[in-house]
Amino acid sequence: MATQICDSSSVTRVRDARGPARRFKHILIAVFMTAPVLAHAADCPREGTLGTSRTLVVDTKESPRVGLKSFPHTLALEDKEVVLTFDDGPLPATTNKILTALAAECVQATFFIVGRNAQSYPQILKAEIKAGHTIGNHTWSHQMLDHLDETHALEEINKGFAADDAALGALKPATAQFFRFPYFASTPALLDNLQSRGVVVFGADLWASDWLPMTPQQELELLTQRLSQVRKGIILLHDTKIHTAAMLPAFLRYLKTNGYKVVHVVPAPLKAASAAPAGNSLAANAPQGHTGN
Repeated sequence: MATQICDSSSVTRVRDARGPARRFKHILIAVFMTAPVLAHAADCPREGTLGTSRTLVVDTKESPRVGLKSFPHTLALEDKEVVLTFDDGPLPATTNKILTALAAECVQATFFIVGRNAQSYPQILKAEIKAGHTIGNHTWSHQMLDHLDETHALEEINKGFAADDAALGALKPATAQFFRFPYFASTPALLDNLQSRGVVVFGADLWASDWLPMTPQQELELLTQRLSQVRKGIILLHDTKIHTAAMLPAFLRYLKTNGYKVVHVVPAPLKAASAAPAGNSLAANAPQGHTGN
Protein backbone atom coordinates (compact mmCIF):
# COMPACT_ATOMS: atom_id res chain seq x y z
CA MET A 1 0.00 0.00 0.00
CA ALA A 2 1.25 3.48 -0.83
CA THR A 3 2.44 5.80 1.90
CA GLN A 4 -0.16 8.27 3.10
CA ILE A 5 0.50 11.92 2.34
CA CYS A 6 0.27 14.50 5.04
CA ASP A 7 -0.28 17.62 2.96
CA SER A 8 1.15 20.11 5.45
CA SER A 9 3.50 21.47 2.78
CA SER A 10 0.73 23.00 0.68
CA VAL A 11 1.13 26.66 -0.20
CA THR A 12 -0.18 29.04 2.46
CA ARG A 13 -2.67 31.45 0.98
CA VAL A 14 -2.51 35.01 2.21
CA ARG A 15 -5.74 36.92 1.94
CA ASP A 16 -6.19 40.60 1.13
CA ALA A 17 -3.69 42.50 3.24
CA ARG A 18 -3.93 45.98 4.70
CA GLY A 19 -1.18 48.10 6.17
CA PRO A 20 2.63 48.07 5.82
CA ALA A 21 3.15 44.92 7.89
CA ARG A 22 0.83 42.85 5.71
CA ARG A 23 2.38 44.26 2.52
CA PHE A 24 5.84 43.33 3.83
CA LYS A 25 4.54 39.82 4.45
CA HIS A 26 3.48 39.60 0.79
CA ILE A 27 6.97 40.67 -0.28
CA LEU A 28 8.58 37.97 1.86
CA ILE A 29 6.30 35.33 0.38
CA ALA A 30 7.18 36.45 -3.14
CA VAL A 31 10.89 36.20 -2.34
CA PHE A 32 10.59 32.69 -0.93
CA MET A 33 8.51 31.57 -3.92
CA THR A 34 11.25 32.58 -6.38
CA ALA A 35 14.40 31.65 -4.42
CA PRO A 36 15.51 28.00 -4.66
CA VAL A 37 15.48 26.19 -1.32
CA LEU A 38 18.00 23.36 -1.17
CA ALA A 39 17.70 22.07 2.36
CA HIS A 40 20.34 19.58 3.45
CA ALA A 41 21.98 19.35 0.01
CA ALA A 42 25.43 20.27 1.30
CA ASP A 43 25.74 17.37 3.75
CA CYS A 44 24.95 14.50 1.37
CA PRO A 45 25.40 11.59 1.41
CA ARG A 46 23.69 11.38 4.78
CA GLU A 47 22.76 8.38 6.89
CA GLY A 48 19.10 7.50 6.93
CA THR A 49 18.25 9.01 3.55
CA LEU A 50 17.28 7.26 0.32
CA GLY A 51 20.36 8.61 -1.43
CA THR A 52 21.59 8.04 -4.96
CA SER A 53 22.94 4.51 -5.36
CA ARG A 54 25.07 4.98 -8.48
CA THR A 55 25.76 7.17 -11.51
CA LEU A 56 25.16 5.83 -15.01
CA VAL A 57 26.91 7.48 -17.98
CA VAL A 58 24.68 7.49 -21.07
CA ASP A 59 25.84 8.28 -24.61
CA THR A 60 24.61 7.81 -28.15
CA LYS A 61 27.01 4.96 -28.94
CA GLU A 62 25.27 2.51 -26.66
CA SER A 63 21.95 4.20 -25.87
CA PRO A 64 20.90 6.77 -28.48
CA ARG A 65 17.22 6.44 -27.54
CA VAL A 66 15.89 5.06 -24.28
CA GLY A 67 12.49 4.46 -22.74
CA LEU A 68 10.15 1.59 -23.55
CA LYS A 69 7.08 3.78 -23.91
CA SER A 70 8.58 5.14 -27.15
CA PHE A 71 11.55 2.99 -28.16
CA PRO A 72 12.56 -0.70 -28.26
CA HIS A 73 15.30 -0.25 -25.66
CA THR A 74 15.85 1.41 -22.32
CA LEU A 75 18.62 1.92 -19.80
CA ALA A 76 20.51 -1.04 -18.33
CA LEU A 77 18.93 -0.92 -14.89
CA GLU A 78 18.84 -3.68 -12.32
CA ASP A 79 15.70 -4.85 -10.57
CA LYS A 80 14.31 -2.09 -8.33
CA GLU A 81 16.49 0.63 -9.83
CA VAL A 82 14.75 3.82 -10.97
CA VAL A 83 15.75 7.03 -12.72
CA LEU A 84 13.76 10.11 -11.73
CA THR A 85 13.04 12.64 -14.47
CA PHE A 86 11.01 15.85 -14.39
CA ASP A 87 9.64 17.78 -17.38
CA ASP A 88 8.50 21.30 -18.25
CA GLY A 89 10.19 23.43 -15.58
CA PRO A 90 11.58 25.38 -14.05
CA LEU A 91 8.64 27.02 -12.28
CA PRO A 92 9.34 28.66 -8.90
CA ALA A 93 6.22 27.61 -7.01
CA THR A 94 6.71 23.91 -7.72
CA THR A 95 10.28 23.24 -8.90
CA ASN A 96 11.70 24.65 -5.67
CA LYS A 97 9.58 22.21 -3.67
CA ILE A 98 10.81 19.36 -5.87
CA LEU A 99 14.43 20.40 -5.30
CA THR A 100 13.88 20.61 -1.54
CA ALA A 101 12.34 17.13 -1.42
CA LEU A 102 15.20 15.64 -3.45
CA ALA A 103 17.84 17.37 -1.32
CA ALA A 104 16.24 16.14 1.89
CA GLU A 105 16.71 12.55 0.68
CA CYS A 106 20.08 13.14 -1.05
CA VAL A 107 18.58 12.09 -4.39
CA GLN A 108 19.76 13.32 -7.79
CA ALA A 109 17.42 13.55 -10.76
CA THR A 110 17.23 14.77 -14.35
CA PHE A 111 15.25 17.86 -15.36
CA PHE A 112 14.11 18.34 -18.96
CA ILE A 113 13.96 22.10 -19.31
CA VAL A 114 11.61 24.23 -21.42
CA GLY A 115 13.85 26.98 -22.78
CA ARG A 116 11.53 29.92 -22.21
CA ASN A 117 11.19 28.87 -18.57
CA ALA A 118 14.97 28.69 -18.25
CA GLN A 119 15.14 32.21 -19.64
CA SER A 120 12.57 33.40 -17.08
CA TYR A 121 14.07 31.59 -14.06
CA PRO A 122 17.80 31.08 -14.66
CA GLN A 123 18.52 31.01 -10.92
CA ILE A 124 16.56 27.76 -10.57
CA LEU A 125 18.43 26.15 -13.44
CA LYS A 126 21.72 27.11 -11.78
CA ALA A 127 20.47 25.68 -8.50
CA GLU A 128 19.72 22.36 -10.20
CA ILE A 129 23.26 22.15 -11.55
CA LYS A 130 24.84 23.21 -8.25
CA ALA A 131 22.85 20.50 -6.48
CA GLY A 132 24.32 17.88 -8.83
CA HIS A 133 21.25 17.23 -10.95
CA THR A 134 21.37 16.62 -14.70
CA ILE A 135 19.54 18.86 -17.13
CA GLY A 136 18.22 18.05 -20.58
CA ASN A 137 16.51 20.04 -23.30
CA HIS A 138 12.71 19.91 -23.72
CA THR A 139 12.57 22.46 -26.57
CA TRP A 140 12.06 26.20 -26.37
CA SER A 141 8.26 26.36 -26.05
CA HIS A 142 6.97 22.76 -25.76
CA GLN A 143 5.50 22.41 -29.22
CA MET A 144 4.48 19.14 -30.84
CA LEU A 145 7.45 18.78 -33.16
CA ASP A 146 5.97 16.17 -35.48
CA HIS A 147 3.41 18.83 -36.48
CA LEU A 148 6.16 21.22 -37.64
CA ASP A 149 8.33 21.05 -40.73
CA GLU A 150 11.87 19.89 -40.04
CA THR A 151 13.41 23.37 -40.25
CA HIS A 152 11.05 24.87 -37.68
CA ALA A 153 11.26 21.78 -35.46
CA LEU A 154 15.07 22.06 -35.38
CA GLU A 155 14.79 25.76 -34.58
CA GLU A 156 12.56 24.87 -31.63
CA ILE A 157 15.09 22.28 -30.42
CA ASN A 158 18.13 24.47 -30.93
CA LYS A 159 16.57 27.50 -29.31
CA GLY A 160 15.96 25.32 -26.25
CA PHE A 161 19.63 24.32 -26.11
CA ALA A 162 20.69 27.94 -26.50
CA ALA A 163 18.34 29.08 -23.72
CA ASP A 164 19.79 26.50 -21.32
CA ASP A 165 23.32 27.66 -22.11
CA ALA A 166 22.38 31.33 -21.72
CA ALA A 167 20.70 30.67 -18.37
CA LEU A 168 23.71 28.78 -17.02
CA GLY A 169 26.27 31.23 -18.40
CA ALA A 170 29.80 30.35 -17.37
CA LEU A 171 28.57 27.92 -14.70
CA LYS A 172 28.48 24.88 -16.98
CA PRO A 173 28.15 25.66 -20.70
CA ALA A 174 26.84 23.10 -23.21
CA THR A 175 25.74 20.84 -20.38
CA ALA A 176 22.41 19.73 -21.87
CA GLN A 177 23.15 16.63 -23.94
CA PHE A 178 19.88 14.84 -23.21
CA PHE A 179 16.63 15.62 -24.98
CA ARG A 180 13.00 14.64 -24.54
CA PHE A 181 10.35 15.34 -27.16
CA PRO A 182 7.26 17.14 -25.86
CA TYR A 183 4.39 14.66 -25.96
CA PHE A 184 6.98 12.09 -27.21
CA ALA A 185 6.17 13.44 -30.69
CA SER A 186 9.37 12.50 -32.52
CA THR A 187 10.09 11.94 -36.21
CA PRO A 188 12.73 9.68 -37.77
CA ALA A 189 14.55 12.67 -39.27
CA LEU A 190 14.73 14.52 -35.93
CA LEU A 191 15.85 11.39 -34.11
CA ASP A 192 18.65 10.86 -36.63
CA ASN A 193 19.67 14.51 -36.40
CA LEU A 194 19.95 14.41 -32.61
CA GLN A 195 21.88 11.14 -32.65
CA SER A 196 24.37 12.56 -35.16
CA ARG A 197 24.97 15.42 -32.73
CA GLY A 198 25.66 13.16 -29.74
CA VAL A 199 22.34 13.93 -28.03
CA VAL A 200 20.60 11.05 -26.21
CA VAL A 201 16.82 11.07 -26.60
CA PHE A 202 14.85 10.04 -23.51
CA GLY A 203 11.41 8.54 -23.49
CA ALA A 204 10.12 6.91 -20.31
CA ASP A 205 9.35 3.46 -18.93
CA LEU A 206 6.48 4.57 -16.69
CA TRP A 207 4.73 7.72 -15.54
CA ALA A 208 2.23 8.96 -13.02
CA SER A 209 -0.05 10.63 -15.60
CA ASP A 210 0.36 13.76 -13.50
CA TRP A 211 -0.80 15.94 -16.39
CA LEU A 212 -4.31 14.84 -15.38
CA PRO A 213 -6.17 16.46 -12.47
CA MET A 214 -5.67 14.38 -9.34
CA THR A 215 -4.82 14.66 -5.67
CA PRO A 216 -1.29 13.96 -4.39
CA GLN A 217 -2.57 10.77 -2.76
CA GLN A 218 -4.17 9.57 -5.99
CA GLU A 219 -0.94 10.25 -7.88
CA LEU A 220 1.11 8.39 -5.27
CA GLU A 221 -1.14 5.34 -5.42
CA LEU A 222 -1.16 5.30 -9.23
CA LEU A 223 2.61 5.67 -9.49
CA THR A 224 3.46 3.07 -6.86
CA GLN A 225 1.01 0.60 -8.38
CA ARG A 226 2.63 0.98 -11.80
CA LEU A 227 6.12 0.75 -10.36
CA SER A 228 5.28 -2.42 -8.44
CA GLN A 229 4.32 -4.02 -11.77
CA VAL A 230 7.42 -3.11 -13.79
CA ARG A 231 9.83 -2.91 -10.79
CA LYS A 232 12.35 -0.57 -12.48
CA GLY A 233 12.77 2.09 -15.11
CA ILE A 234 12.83 5.73 -16.15
CA ILE A 235 10.02 7.54 -14.31
CA LEU A 236 8.44 10.61 -15.89
CA LEU A 237 7.05 13.33 -13.62
CA HIS A 238 6.43 17.07 -14.06
CA ASP A 239 8.04 19.61 -11.76
CA THR A 240 5.38 22.14 -12.78
CA LYS A 241 2.52 20.25 -11.13
CA ILE A 242 1.42 21.20 -7.62
CA HIS A 243 0.17 17.70 -6.82
CA THR A 244 3.49 16.17 -7.93
CA ALA A 245 5.46 18.52 -5.70
CA ALA A 246 3.20 17.59 -2.78
CA MET A 247 3.41 13.86 -3.58
CA LEU A 248 7.18 13.57 -4.02
CA PRO A 249 8.33 13.36 -0.36
CA ALA A 250 5.98 10.43 0.25
CA PHE A 251 7.09 8.73 -2.97
CA LEU A 252 10.74 9.00 -1.97
CA ARG A 253 9.85 7.44 1.40
CA TYR A 254 8.05 4.66 -0.46
CA LEU A 255 11.14 3.96 -2.55
CA LYS A 256 13.33 3.73 0.55
CA THR A 257 10.89 1.60 2.53
CA ASN A 258 10.41 -0.84 -0.35
CA GLY A 259 14.06 -1.31 -1.23
CA TYR A 260 14.27 0.71 -4.44
CA LYS A 261 17.46 2.49 -5.47
CA VAL A 262 17.82 5.72 -7.43
CA VAL A 263 20.26 5.85 -10.35
CA HIS A 264 21.55 9.23 -11.53
CA VAL A 265 22.07 9.50 -15.30
CA VAL A 266 24.74 11.80 -16.74
CA PRO A 267 25.88 12.44 -20.32
CA ALA A 268 29.19 11.16 -21.59
CA PRO A 269 32.00 13.76 -21.58
CA LEU A 270 31.91 16.16 -24.49
CA LYS A 271 34.14 15.39 -27.44
CA ALA A 272 35.91 17.87 -29.65
CA ALA A 273 33.60 19.38 -32.25
CA SER A 274 36.01 18.26 -34.98
CA ALA A 275 35.29 14.63 -34.12
CA ALA A 276 31.65 14.99 -35.18
CA PRO A 277 30.50 14.39 -38.74
CA ALA A 278 30.96 17.52 -40.85
CA GLY A 279 27.85 19.68 -40.91
CA ASN A 280 26.14 17.52 -38.31
CA SER A 281 27.81 18.64 -35.11
CA LEU A 282 25.72 20.23 -32.40
CA ALA A 283 27.63 23.44 -32.95
CA ALA A 284 26.80 23.44 -36.64
CA ASN A 285 23.09 22.94 -36.04
CA ALA A 286 22.56 25.11 -32.97
CA PRO A 287 22.46 28.87 -32.51
CA GLN A 288 25.60 30.56 -31.24
CA GLY A 289 26.23 29.72 -27.61
CA HIS A 290 25.63 25.95 -27.71
CA THR A 291 28.94 24.37 -28.66
CA GLY A 292 27.83 20.80 -28.08
CA ASN A 293 29.44 17.72 -29.57
